[in-house]
Amino acid sequence: MRASHKRARRFGTGTAGILLAIGASCGVITISPGEARVIGTNVPAPPLDAERIGTLPATQRQGWLDYLQRSATQMRADRASLQAELPAGASQPPSPAPHGAGIKSMPMDQDPVWYAGADARRIADNVASFQTPAGGWSKNLDRAGSPRLPGQRYGSDGGPAVPDPTNFDQPDDRRWIYVGTIDNGATTGELRYLARVAAAVPGQEGDAYRASFVSGIRYLLAAQYPNGGWPQVWPLQGGYHDGITFNDNGMAEVMMLLHDVATDPRFAFVPGDMRSQAGAAVERGTAVILQAQVRVDGQRTGWPQQVDPLTLEPISARNYEPRSIASGETTDILLFLMREPRPAAEVRTAIEGGIAWLRSKATHDVAFTRVEGEGRKLIPHPGAGPIWSRNYDVVSGQPIFGDRDKSIHDDVNGISEGRRNGYAWWVNTPQRVLDAYPAWRSRTET
Repeated sequence: MRASHKRARRFGTGTAGILLAIGASCGVITISPGEARVIGTNVPAPPLDAERIGTLPATQRQGWLDYLQRSATQMRADRASLQAELPAGASQPPSPAPHGAGIKSMPMDQDPVWYAGADARRIADNVASFQTPAGGWSKNLDRAGSPRLPGQRYGSDGGPAVPDPTNFDQPDDRRWIYVGTIDNGATTGELRYLARVAAAVPGQEGDAYRASFVSGIRYLLAAQYPNGGWPQVWPLQGGYHDGITFNDNGMAEVMMLLHDVATDPRFAFVPGDMRSQAGAAVERGTAVILQAQVRVDGQRTGWPQQVDPLTLEPISARNYEPRSIASGETTDILLFLMREPRPAAEVRTAIEGGIAWLRSKATHDVAFTRVEGEGRKLIPHPGAGPIWSRNYDVVSGQPIFGDRDKSIHDDVNGISEGRRNGYAWWVNTPQRVLDAYPAWRSRTET
């Protein structure tokens, strides 16, 4: 194996830091004193709007403007549906459903016969009750709880109670957020569950579940951008939610589901033209994935958490989520691309580049763990790893970490304790795709 040059990475421990020189291939670590630094300030991602669309070549504008109009029209219809549901004389809608377990409240691993039973169908009925007129779902609700009441919101309360213009996640209306979304497995999770119940309940009794599923696929097709990507929220919510979203496997989950709809006989109940559209949507989405892979000095690396819908450049998300190359999202995208049994040359090149990048970033002999009295910190731990930083700077390639005040740090130990404890800054998930790579390469070599 060709030797790699060592790169210096700095990790603070209180007022005195440690400087780690890491050999990517051999995992050698040298420790010496160092100091953590603030290296930048996060900036908000721009929304998708008519003004920005106006900067596109004239031949591209109309498709995007039509998309914006469809989004606005659907938003009005979704909102109006709640008022129309209220009983005559009712002045206030029911209180919103509380936050819940989301997709974890929909069992996906039961024996097929279970999905024909009363418990499974009760959950499916709840799921269908929260489906928006557009066909999607909000996130983080307990689908095993109660069905939605007439006039009750499709999602829960969210966002800060007090308006805060410095918060990148400040919604225009905190009573209407993530309606609907692919974040946290929402919409794709509900559809996967409905498909299980629909398969277990044949005939007229299962028709309502199949109709809800078809409406959800129609939603995903409508939400796809003209260039093939998917926003985190549709109808559009604005801000970073308009970005093409790889974060938390959002776009990959959509494409895997649509690929199954297009090719799996279990989805024969979906109209034939819609199955064809699903297949075409996956092809367009794959093209966006290939274009969005970050290149540094001409070399393919990984993928961001989200990219601008028009430029496909990396963008930020919440205050503490700067634009970056993201190891976890790169893992999910590579696993998706590796599903293709006969990958095209450009897909193979993208996979090889992503694998090489993940290998180069593997970090050994450190652990991101709890330290008594200090919360989670990155500390020396001989024999530990490999682990990866969740985010890497798109220029330098070094690990970066954000805080709620929008500061960007070169050291996870330098950010506030609350933010350190509340986010997966160092992860081991890339090992999954590195483990899968040899079998993929052997299977697809010609």
